[in-house]
Amino acid sequence: MSLFSDILPLNKNEEKKQAQASANLSPYLNFDPNYIPKMQPEFLYPDESHMSSTARRSNVALPIIGMSFMTGSGLGGMTGLYKGLRATTLAGQTGKVRRTQLINYVMKQGTTTGCTLGIIASFYSTLALGVTWIRDKEDTANTFIAAAATGVLYKSTSGLRSMGLGAAAGLTLAGIYTLVTDNDNIWSKARYIRM
Repeated sequence: MSLFSDILPLNKNEEKKQAQASANLSPYLNFDPNYIPKMQPEFLYPDESHMSSTARRSNVALPIIGMSFMTGSGLGGMTGLYKGLRATTLAGQTGKVRRTQLINYVMKQGTTTGCTLGIIASFYSTLALGVTWIRDKEDTANTFIAAAATGVLYKSTSGLRSMGLGAAAGLTLAGIYTLVTDNDNIWSKARYIRM
């Protein structure tokens, strides 16, 4: 490299090397990423290991619980708003009193429904993770077993009849979920046969 290399390049190969080196530089971090060693393997668990199926279930557990809580809070808030509007109108309340009552209805119903759906999602996620770990398989049977067990567990304090209804509700919701999300179900196969 010469003192006047910007003005008079001495070697064309040297120019190419500098161009390649500057192409590898990160414009944001101002360093050459080639200095960072590439570590292998780049996954947590091998695809066929026992932990890979439980890792997939555990990775989706928290988003399921969070989405259930937020959905329940939103639906409960809308229900609380409807009930609050109806109750305050019948009571003839106006102004600040009505506004406070509406806020109370929305917050109470929203948190109650959100917590209920969050607890059910926590039960389901925990049971699904346990079933996947015990069976050492990732299939739709785990979804059905966990959903039925969730219904039984959620209604366990209400008696055997309520536990059976809870299991039936869990199985129904698992069936609907499987029909919508599973790519190997009857409806998707029928759609491909018609095409």
